[in-house]
Amino acid sequence: MLLEDQAIAGLLRGHTELEETGRGLRPHRLRKADRSTPIAAPQLQLAESQTAGVRIVARTTASNIALDVHSTWVDYFGAPQARGRVDLVIDGHLARSVRLAEGDVLGIDLVDTGPSIRTDGGDFRVVFGNLPRHAKTIEIWLPHGEAIELLGLSSDEPLHPVPVTTPRWVHGGSSISQGTAATSPTATWPATAARLAGVELHNLGFGGSMLLQESIARTVAAAPAEVVSVKVGINLVNDGRMRLDEFERATHAFLDIVRGGHPDVPLLLVSPILAPVHEDTPGPSSAVRTETGIAFVADGDARDDGALTLRRVRTALGRVVTDRRDERLTSVDGTTLYGAADAEWMPLPDGLHPDTATHRRIGERFARHLRDACGNLHGGWSG
Repeated sequence: MLLEDQAIAGLLRGHTELEETGRGLRPHRLRKADRSTPIAAPQLQLAESQTAGVRIVARTTASNIALDVHSTWVDYFGAPQARGRVDLVIDGHLARSVRLAEGDVLGIDLVDTGPSIRTDGGDFRVVFGNLPRHAKTIEIWLPHGEAIELLGLSSDEPLHPVPVTTPRWVHGGSSISQGTAATSPTATWPATAARLAGVELHNLGFGGSMLLQESIARTVAAAPAEVVSVKVGINLVNDGRMRLDEFERATHAFLDIVRGGHPDVPLLLVSPILAPVHEDTPGPSSAVRTETGIAFVADGDARDDGALTLRRVRTALGRVVTDRRDERLTSVDGTTLYGAADAEWMPLPDGLHPDTATHRRIGERFARHLRDACGNLHGGWSG
């Protein structure tokens, strides 16, 4: 049986809005009013269209399920990367993972920056066959680093919506939160943390784009949530334009908007994980070619006391938490998720982004903070 768009929409989770494209549905992670404004940066528009954390959830006895998609993936010239994957989770366990093919290609050179090159491609069918016939809950996780149009969903038995029965966690962050360099959508650190903590993930990590914009704060504030976290700092250091005093004011303003939508929920303010390239040297960052691909280097002046470095960002975020006197606001030091000891045996391959094993480690550690936050929910969680 082939599901109509309305039925597919009823099974989707982890998105903010759906766009009807004329041939299918495109999940977005920012609202239209914020992603289509003239001031919306192309990088943010690209990142928000990528389906990190977006998934189809259903209860079914189906043994065969097929999903037709049209993808848009980014080919970073000189940086070898695998295509995105679609993961099938059955009753909480990863059962299958299918690598995408076809689709449109957006070619971008991070080193010799210039206009992107777009090449059109075809549709692709993701098939999950010979599944166990007993009643089961299935989750089809869309790729975290590609934009997806959902063209059709079919199965040999009905797919029934599943109510949300666990606390909803909304997380805002950068490319590390979106899942860059993780091998599949269920391998990102937020997906790992959500699974281990037993919460419902809404991932608002935007690659290269967490610059404390009001648009992201409004999206976080508007999303239903019992727990909220925001991981901030690395993109602003990479960008190199914001000054230290501006950073504290901008963080307060961002949190004011988030608190306007979530006045009483536990709120975790997460500082950057260790990245030696920017610990003491400010941005801007630039990409360079190496024997193994692309690496990022810091181009700022380490003598500039007002420039953002990761150490200064962590200290500033600690002051923000102290100054706000918010009993429901908790500081999480990013170096407790990935720090100096980890870097000795799990170095960041490109200087900024964790690999899959490191994503797992970060997710395992952050899950403890989520469990603590959920344990402190006012009145508990009743679904």
